[in-house]
Amino acid sequence: FDVHENVPAQILGKGYLPWWSRRLMSVGYAALERILIGRIDAVIAATPSIADQYRSFHQRVEHVANYPIIDEFESAAKDRGPGASVCFVGGITKARGIAQLVRALALTRSGARLKLAGRFISDDDRVSVSGNPGWSFVEELGYLNRGEVRSVLAESVAGIVTYLPEPNHVNAMPNKLFEYMSAGLPVIASDFPVWREIVESNNCGICVDPADPQAIAAAVDELVSNPPLAARLGRNGRVAIERRYNWGSEAQKMFAMYEHLARPVSA
Repeated sequence: FDVHENVPAQILGKGYLPWWSRRLMSVGYAALERILIGRIDAVIAATPSIADQYRSFHQRVEHVANYPIIDEFESAAKDRGPGASVCFVGGITKARGIAQLVRALALTRSGARLKLAGRFISDDDRVSVSGNPGWSFVEELGYLNRGEVRSVLAESVAGIVTYLPEPNHVNAMPNKLFEYMSAGLPVIASDFPVWREIVESNNCGICVDPADPQAIAAAVDELVSNPPLAARLGRNGRVAIERRYNWGSEAQKMFAMYEHLARPVSA
């Protein structure tokens, strides 16, 4: 069972469901999952917190992080030129802080623009944020393939991942955070303890309150207005990917589990 989300916590953050049904569905899913997991040979968990959750009731759990392939965005780090754009790449939702990010753009003083790569999950969310004055600073790119994403990362000064503190976000390890680092981009990330530990220990970006547009705007201005700082933080992030946060080491853990499961069972 390959688990990338804490589904019970994720259900609690589904704003389109009545509050009472969220709790009921979350508890019900967790109970059903616990029953079914007993029939499964092994669990692969994408984050340490999810791994700990499953270890409480399953004996064979391996944490395999969803880190980037080490050379996929290396060219973006090498090809970066001057500019005043920051980027957000991925599915776009209210829970991922799009409203606060767009409001922040109207507060910046550096002339920064946002390259917005991805699709809005809800048309209502797009209608809501496109009416904000900050939308005039947005370059909406829609869905992009991986090569096009590489170009966006090469043209940007920083990568933004300011998810709101939903139950499924605070202990997550979003792959976009590491993809920005892989591309040599400094990150502007939510000030969650798990994320702050990654960003601050590697000195590769700025953590902010994701609900505070002014804090986001200040971080954008700091990086856009100070290219040497942005370049240094970006290099630090790239070094961290090369040394630790890459798929090569994680793949070995997954292969080892598969090899264990493939062994003949003794009679």
